[in-house]
Amino acid sequence: MFMGNMIVDVPEDAIVNINYVVLKEGVTLDDVMERVAYLCEHVKTYHSDTGFYGGFVLLNTGGVSLEGSTAGQTTEHPLKDREVLIVTFWRSLEDHEESHRSEGFNKLFKELTELAESTYEVVYKMLWQGRAYDPETAKRAREAKQTHCNTC
Repeated sequence: MFMGNMIVDVPEDAIVNINYVVLKEGVTLDDVMERVAYLCEHVKTYHSDTGFYGGFVLLNTGGVSLEGSTAGQTTEHPLKDREVLIVTFWRSLEDHEESHRSEGFNKLFKELTELAESTYEVVYKMLWQGRAYDPETAKRAREAKQTHCNTC
């Protein structure tokens, strides 16, 4: 189902919007993906030159990392297959908000929210981003840490 490459070169001062969409019981992934595809295509078409850098859509698989969580020993998230995150990167909150004021966007977003129990969108400031090292750089980084970092 994954199409395309990950986003590269998102500026350090970008804002990140995460729209949490909790689907109604019984909604199929195919129904959601069709509506999300139209919505994302609209944003790319009309806002790539007005502050939109890119985005991606995620589905909660239910998996919970016990090593990365402090919220108990849950082994399956309760919103498995029902929580979709729409993550977008923007130049500014104003650019993002302007994109949502169009009639076309509102029509498509309404069609998506008809499948949802709830949605809410949170705005974040980018603090860090990075790609994995290639194997040779990773090897040199480990060697440097072993040589120069007593507390690492």
